[in-house]
Amino acid sequence: MLYFVSVLLLLLVFIILNVYYCLIATTDCQTSKGTWKQSSKVMPSNKYSSAIMAESDKMTATAAVNGDALAVEGSENDSGLKMASENSPLTAAEPPSPFSPKQNGDAASPADANENQLSANRKRMRKRSVSEDESSCGEEEKARVQPACASSLRQRPSPRTIFQAGLTPHSKPRSRERGRQGKADRSSRLTSACCEPSPAVSAVPQVPSLEVPQVPSLEDSKDSAQSIATSASVSLGCAEVAIQPEYKDNKGFGIGELVWGKIKGFSWWPGIVVTWRATSKRQATHGMRWLQWFGDGKFSEVSADKLEAITAFPKYFNQSSYTKLASYRRAIFQALEVASVRAEKTFTPCESDNTEDQVKPMLDWANEGFLPKGLEGLKPTENSGSSPLTSQVLDVSLSDYFPTAKRQRISMCKTKSGPEDVFSREQMAHEVLKNSCSIEDFCLSCGKTRVATFHPLFEGGLCQACKDVYLEMSYMYDDDGYQSYCTVCCGGREVLLCGNANCCRCFCVDCLDILVGAGASDSARDLDPWRCYMCQPMLQYGVLKRRHDWSLKLQEFFVNDNGQEFESPKIYPAVPAEQRRPIRVLSLFDGIATGYLVLRDLGFKVDVYIASEVCEDSISVGAVRHEGKIQYVHDVRNISRKNIDEWGPFDMVIGGSPCNDLSIVNPARKGLYEGTGRLFFEFYRLLSEARPKEGEDRPFFWMFENVVAMGVNDKRDISRFLECNPVMIDAIEVSAAHRARYFWGNLPGMNRPLCASGMDKLELQDCLEHGRVAKFGKVRTITTRSNSIKQGKDQHFPVLMNGKEDILWCTELERIFGFPVHYTDVSNMGRGARQKLLGRSWSVPVIRHLFAPLKDYYACE
Repeated sequence: MLYFVSVLLLLLVFIILNVYYCLIATTDCQTSKGTWKQSSKVMPSNKYSSAIMAESDKMTATAAVNGDALAVEGSENDSGLKMASENSPLTAAEPPSPFSPKQNGDAASPADANENQLSANRKRMRKRSVSEDESSCGEEEKARVQPACASSLRQRPSPRTIFQAGLTPHSKPRSRERGRQGKADRSSRLTSACCEPSPAVSAVPQVPSLEVPQVPSLEDSKDSAQSIATSASVSLGCAEVAIQPEYKDNKGFGIGELVWGKIKGFSWWPGIVVTWRATSKRQATHGMRWLQWFGDGKFSEVSADKLEAITAFPKYFNQSSYTKLASYRRAIFQALEVASVRAEKTFTPCESDNTEDQVKPMLDWANEGFLPKGLEGLKPTENSGSSPLTSQVLDVSLSDYFPTAKRQRISMCKTKSGPEDVFSREQMAHEVLKNSCSIEDFCLSCGKTRVATFHPLFEGGLCQACKDVYLEMSYMYDDDGYQSYCTVCCGGREVLLCGNANCCRCFCVDCLDILVGAGASDSARDLDPWRCYMCQPMLQYGVLKRRHDWSLKLQEFFVNDNGQEFESPKIYPAVPAEQRRPIRVLSLFDGIATGYLVLRDLGFKVDVYIASEVCEDSISVGAVRHEGKIQYVHDVRNISRKNIDEWGPFDMVIGGSPCNDLSIVNPARKGLYEGTGRLFFEFYRLLSEARPKEGEDRPFFWMFENVVAMGVNDKRDISRFLECNPVMIDAIEVSAAHRARYFWGNLPGMNRPLCASGMDKLELQDCLEHGRVAKFGKVRTITTRSNSIKQGKDQHFPVLMNGKEDILWCTELERIFGFPVHYTDVSNMGRGARQKLLGRSWSVPVIRHLFAPLKDYYACE
């Protein structure tokens, strides 16, 4: 009994203490001039309550004081960074940020408006006891702020603000209709890192969040599985300040330090060490650091062993990447801009208009060791680690020297002088419809009047910047087979897919509402299926009108490149029939011997066919199907001049290097100068060795093939080495599948229109086995991936058999490519291996079209 009585008495004492604390809290809150409302906090009712209350009181008091200090300091740049001076070339050419003071004027921010109230609240809080703060204020603040954070983390990221025609800021949400939500993931969107404080808490003033503008990763961004795309939006009402050092492994590289970082598949890249709170992710594991990369603002967790100080600039600066990659140039100059601010280094304004001359002093300063302050001058300030890079830092660029994001539409063409009339597309549509101006005088993609070329599909023009984008993006397709971007502007955030089963085009909402008419996108959504303006009758829809000769204009568009003019290739006179001899061919990256197959089909007598190939399956196909008549040699990189002299002379050199590191569809591509992209230079080397020597007057032909969806700079570099522009040929004209490819060369009549012959199978149904029914007339590009045979937005298999969908059989794939049935059926290869061989091969009808004129030069049977 005594034990139970003791327990009851103890509980009664705890209840009395709880009531006492609640009365004190209520009295204090009611007498604090209405600054804080009454809290309904419930105290713990167990034997540990006193200890818990004391500990929580200390934590709350510390958080309250730090929260006030942080809110006051938040009016300055949280990274300790300031922008360059007005005469800096890095800020002159960039559009103003919507968050910059110049654009918003000198109006007071919410933090400034509540400054006096904040000061008064802070004084009252310091006079009160720690326990009173915990009971009356700490929990009330947490109850208001935390729910706001939780709800914000579940919301979709805010629309990206971009600057399009006329540098007018506006937002376009990226969401594809009709089940295309997966495409939003491709654009590497940055997700929200933290929320903004609740406006109901008057003691914690709102600080405008700093948004990091997104740089699309379809260009040469560092998208990889190791990079974690998050938002750098930071709200100081929800952020906490690290009281102690975050990284304690004694490996250096603290928060705010400028470093070089290395992740697999990429060159050394400049970045800044940030706190894990800025990433909205977990804390870094032992020995790792969270980095925010310059150039695109993404975050990655990188081992400290893979970091080097930014002062090692001469060692880790990659001149090749700097020359080729716009994102790398952008990253380098953002890093140097931050470094110059920290070191208080100023540069003399350059009088030259050449952007290279303007930025050269910064590179020289970095290569000389950032003198005179060196490493000491680049150390971060006290609060530089409290937030990631600001939007102002990530906006630093030169629009001409560093190509900006594709949809910002800042012209890179400086070939013409004189003022340019800046029109929005809305103004362009008004001028065409109301004032009878010619649509050919406007860029159909952005509205500018400085037109560089024609639009290949619709009446209208394209400026130089939009032309480059169109060349690069127009043949980029997503996994569902539809175009990745709008058919008109090769941009757009929200697109509508054509409902025609044989069409793979899409149109963005902006193009419909601006060029066709207001509300056109809403009307299109109501139609199911909706047919695009390439499938509808050839009429004029607003200012949008399809060209009657668009198929010819499309080929002409890809052939003509005003940026590079080359001499016409040498024209060889036809050889008299009695003097023609068998052809001698060197085939590099031979694949499954498509070149030899076409030569034999055309009736050519082949004297020598030397093939360089490393894939054993491909070699097996060529050796078996052509009965050992092909002489296979080793890796193309091991072929020497001596070998060429021994095997030659050659009448024709053909090849197509791997496109893995050239195709913009591959987010981890390394470009022309790294990875498999460098194999192009092996073709160029051996082509130079095989050319006729001086004094040899004999016909010599060559052809190089690669993917259309490559970067514009890579295409131009290849053209510069080969000294000719490519022709673009899509196999859809002579087969049942799309397959757009670039062909460089001097073959006679490469530019002539592609015409189907009687033996070409133009419809999918013509390629199927008996009893199988095609659901589509044509199929999209078939690649090495097994899911590339799926069609349409709903990813249907293209064949019906016994009332059920079915995949394409290997024999049907061979017919689509133009190969004989069972051509790849060797060595007991499975279906997947055979599709990979076909996915890397050439389309037989296209090669037949290119090789046919050679019958005037070489002996035939």
